[in-house]
Amino acid sequence: MLPLDVPLLETFLDLAETGSFTRTAARVHRSQSAISAQVRRLETMLGVTLFERTTRQVVLTAAGERLVPHAQAVVDAAAALAARFREEEDVAGDVRLGCPEDIASADLPAILADFAAAHPRVRLHVRCDLTLHLTQQFEEGAFDLILIKQDPERIMAGARLLRREALCWVGPPRAQAITHGQTVPLVLAPAPCVYRARALEALAQAGHIPDVVYASPSETGQIAAVRAGLGWSILPERRLPPDLAVVDASWPAVPEAAICLLTSARMTGAVEAFARHVEGRLTAMPEARTPS
Repeated sequence: MLPLDVPLLETFLDLAETGSFTRTAARVHRSQSAISAQVRRLETMLGVTLFERTTRQVVLTAAGERLVPHAQAVVDAAAALAARFREEEDVAGDVRLGCPEDIASADLPAILADFAAAHPRVRLHVRCDLTLHLTQQFEEGAFDLILIKQDPERIMAGARLLRREALCWVGPPRAQAITHGQTVPLVLAPAPCVYRARALEALAQAGHIPDVVYASPSETGQIAAVRAGLGWSILPERRLPPDLAVVDASWPAVPEAAICLLTSARMTGAVEAFARHVEGRLTAMPEARTPS
């Protein structure tokens, strides 16, 4: 790779635009000899002649013409990078986030830690609740942005789909097959919950009788109840505990859910930066993992 530096390319572009060492030197507040030395250095590095020099003007060669768009792209990218870092250093203020408990427990800690390290002047305030409650409080102005679970076919207006979440049944270590018309004890979140609705609908459509025997808003609490043998539940495939059994094909398929981001119409720089960070991290997560 060539050890090109941005100042050489900037000088090249200035000279290409002005067509004059004198005007270029005046523009960048350097001597003509310094400009000439920079051009010669760039030509030596590239192994081509970039300008035809006469006593009256400086004209780009064919190689120089080819270099112009590439040099401009590098200079623009460097400027954008510097601006982005300056922007991050300048970001300050409060960000109020609402989030379901399971996402907050499993995914959010690392996301928040990375953002806080990059934006020390931003104060994060996080509150966990069910999606319906979060959307109601968001509409009342309690949050700047919320992460919510949605039906992928019925995403609420204004929400951005970040990822689809594949769901599957899990049971205690000795989970059994299910028979038609069986009453199925379930461990789920309280209503309203997208995962709960998915489970109840799938069982009912398959001719089974769902019976919610344990309701907890905490995924950790649900997993503990399943481990204790109280009933069956559904979880995202990528978060399956290795000690719980993934029930077999006798169980009805559960449609996937969607994780979405809803932001306020008027965002501060801090909220906008955090929204970009969350969106980038959640969309980059793997869709699922193979159960152990």
